[in-house]
Amino acid sequence: MLLPVLLVVLAAALAVLACVAAQLRCVDAARGAARAAARGDDASSVREIGQQLAPPGARVVVSSSGEEVEVHVTARVQPFGAFLRLPDVAVTGRAVAAVEGQP
Repeated sequence: MLLPVLLVVLAAALAVLACVAAQLRCVDAARGAARAAARGDDASSVREIGQQLAPPGARVVVSSSGEEVEVHVTARVQPFGAFLRLPDVAVTGRAVAAVEGQP
């Protein structure tokens, strides 16, 4: 009777770890893209950097307002893939960087 409960707890822990890992990848992607944008890289290379660092299928949105650049990375995660038809979990990352060369 204890084994099924342990398996459910283990599965839940693995699902949470998969979501946390995807969240961290989104944050890293947002930071990397924000740094590139702050350096003055063009928009296509900034998005490419974000896509390379983000989980597969993530959306990278770059916006700038004067002295700051803001990057949002959003992804949908299926902790167990298509194996179990559980709902997706949305994870996001956000980073803001000051544009370099501005006083």
